[in-house]
Amino acid sequence: MISSPSNSGAVPGSDATTTRSGDGAATERAIHSDRSGRPVRRLADWRVSVVVIAGLWAVIYMIGLSWPALLDDVDTVHAEAAREMLQRHDWVTLYTDGLRYLEKAPMMYWSLATSYKIFGISNWSTRLPLMLALLALALATYRLGRRIYGETGGLYAGVALITCLGLYVYTRFLIPEVLVTLWLTLGYDLFLQSLEQERPSRLVCWGFAVLCALNVLTKGLVGLVFPVGAIGLFLLLTGDLRRLLRMRLISSTLVFLLIAAPWHILAALRNPPAGQSRGFLWFYFINEHVMRFLGKRVPPGYDTVPLLLFWVLLAVWLIPWSAFLPQALRSVPAFWSRAARPFNAQQRANLLFLLWALVILVFFSFSTRQEYYTIPGLPGLALLVGGWLARESAPDATEEDRRAGRISSVALLVIGVIAFVAGMYFLSVSHTPPPGVDLADLLKANPQDYNFSLGHVFDLTPRALGLFRLPLLGASLALLLGTGCNWIMRRRGRPVAGNIGLVAMMVVLLACIHVSFGIFSPILSSYNLAAAIQQRYQPGDVIVIDGPYDEASTLNFYTGVQVHVLHEPSGNLWYGAKFPDAPHIFETPESLAAKWNGKAQIFVWSDQEDPQELHGLKSFLLARSGGKSIFTNRAPAA
Repeated sequence: MISSPSNSGAVPGSDATTTRSGDGAATERAIHSDRSGRPVRRLADWRVSVVVIAGLWAVIYMIGLSWPALLDDVDTVHAEAAREMLQRHDWVTLYTDGLRYLEKAPMMYWSLATSYKIFGISNWSTRLPLMLALLALALATYRLGRRIYGETGGLYAGVALITCLGLYVYTRFLIPEVLVTLWLTLGYDLFLQSLEQERPSRLVCWGFAVLCALNVLTKGLVGLVFPVGAIGLFLLLTGDLRRLLRMRLISSTLVFLLIAAPWHILAALRNPPAGQSRGFLWFYFINEHVMRFLGKRVPPGYDTVPLLLFWVLLAVWLIPWSAFLPQALRSVPAFWSRAARPFNAQQRANLLFLLWALVILVFFSFSTRQEYYTIPGLPGLALLVGGWLARESAPDATEEDRRAGRISSVALLVIGVIAFVAGMYFLSVSHTPPPGVDLADLLKANPQDYNFSLGHVFDLTPRALGLFRLPLLGASLALLLGTGCNWIMRRRGRPVAGNIGLVAMMVVLLACIHVSFGIFSPILSSYNLAAAIQQRYQPGDVIVIDGPYDEASTLNFYTGVQVHVLHEPSGNLWYGAKFPDAPHIFETPESLAAKWNGKAQIFVWSDQEDPQELHGLKSFLLARSGGKSIFTNRAPAA
């Protein structure tokens, strides 16, 4: 998998690209040439690349920004924390449903609250900061690839990242992985620049420290572990540990602390041990970092993805560009070979890009892990793939590279054909359901899988697929035609056209995923029920969730009303309920019965058709959607 190429690296900042071994003079003519090989210079401008990446971002990510509604659990729990941050004017302590929410670093919530302050509270203003960070990430990846591989390599890397499967799937709800990935990408860019300087400048060293601090404020201590681990291992493998002494460690550490420390200090001072709580420091650092890593967090978090699947998913999330990953990995130098040293700029970058992803995989191999924990490693692999695609596209590319591209196109074609056949089969066994049917009635619940982020996918049945016929047909055709076009074009020696076919395929495929996500959203969101409550809600009414808060957190966010919970403190509300000033929002069957027979109107959310807690109480069904219902103690108007 890893070889020791003798090619010299591209001159950083230039448009020259090294295309094969021993050839340091090859230029960018590949992707910027017509069929006769004459250069088309207008396409070599960096502004065209930026427009291409920004255009793909706008088409894939910005269209449909307001739809579907936000989801229960992580989506609206995070959005509600930002809404309450703005409402309370407290930018230090996070709150959700009026209780302290101390388990997360604040950066993502600061960006959300700022968006709410400027644009108001809505679906699109909730998603906007994440989408802007994603665009910045794609452009940062392009810029880094351009410095290392030239214009073509940078463009391919940025396009591969913006069109890959995983990045799209895990920006459908609010998690900070994109921000983490952005800080890592910018940080590694600065580190590679420092390798080109005998004594790195203050700007480079301090800039790296700033990015590490921002990462800590985004994701906690792993924001420091990832870059320090990858760079430390890189310097060890390249025999250059002494470079650390030239990285201005003292002043850089001070810069890091100047940015990262204040929030932690203020959070500790404002949330000291009190009542049954042990304060911010124990919960944030011990419970949410150490105990989570060891799988002993209280209360238990999500299930752990099997180790082998976790490693495989990194390649799955890079689809379709992971098909070119095996040959791209051959450009990583054999760090154990003394004969391969000293490494040139491109070889050093290739090694760092691989370590970038490996450190993340290895770290979570010894910890609890979810499917999306590998997302921050995607740019490193996208950069390797982008560099190889540029080399394959060059007019003087070797036959070995062209053959490797054709082999990958065959593998993609096989996947495309299989996906098309499977899609046609599911279309044949599915039937269009009657109008107005609730998707929940067509699914088969698998609650044992819901602790995984994509667990609800296993609920689909042939009957339920009838609601997804259009996106299923579109996705099946896109995979067949896209992989077929790629195979044909590469057989004809036109890899650029083949890559364009793959990009078009992913645009259509991701659009189909978005439509499917919208159809499925009532299962994952209680927005429709929140809308039904809002039509009847009056000040003094009470909204009660029959179950854990996160199962219907959408009610809290969309109504803007503090909800009560008919469940013992758990999940997101568990630790906040231990503070003496925590509001009394937890109900018992007895307290609910007393409220039910009182003067106020009570709305009860439940995922049960006949909630046991309402037995013996006169109740009325107000609304039902996605297998969940709202019951009330007042008869709805005719």
